[in-house]
Amino acid sequence: MSNEFFSPTSADVVLEPGTVPAQWMLGGQPQTRSKLLGRTPDRLAFVMLWECGAVSFKWYYSRDEVFIGLSGEAFMIDEKGGERRFGPGDVAFFPAGSHATWRIPDHFRKVAFLKDPVLPPAALVLKAWNRLLQMIGLREKSPF
Repeated sequence: MSNEFFSPTSADVVLEPGTVPAQWMLGGQPQTRSKLLGRTPDRLAFVMLWECGAVSFKWYYSRDEVFIGLSGEAFMIDEKGGERRFGPGDVAFFPAGSHATWRIPDHFRKVAFLKDPVLPPAALVLKAWNRLLQMIGLREKSPF
């Protein structure tokens, strides 16, 4: 994907069909719809628009995921049994390796930011490299 700026409204995006893996299904219809909106040049992170109808399923997060709810509502039961409701404007973070059980009574639409995990030694080398580039003026320091 190029470095071009991309900013569709969620209503303009044509979603592609998908399914919740059969072994994760607990009830309802497994059909989902999603669309890749963008990917970083290193291909480790990307942004998706995702939605589904009434369904219950278990989910294993193989990537870090941050999402923002756009419409509908979803109920998540964490690994300790606690339940949390998500609706429009709600934000959640799930680290790679975590599990959750989801119950969606009618529909849920979200924009999700996903990142493949990087082994700690590689992450340390990358952080050191970026710091060196900042020190010699080849990369601006992030305000965050």
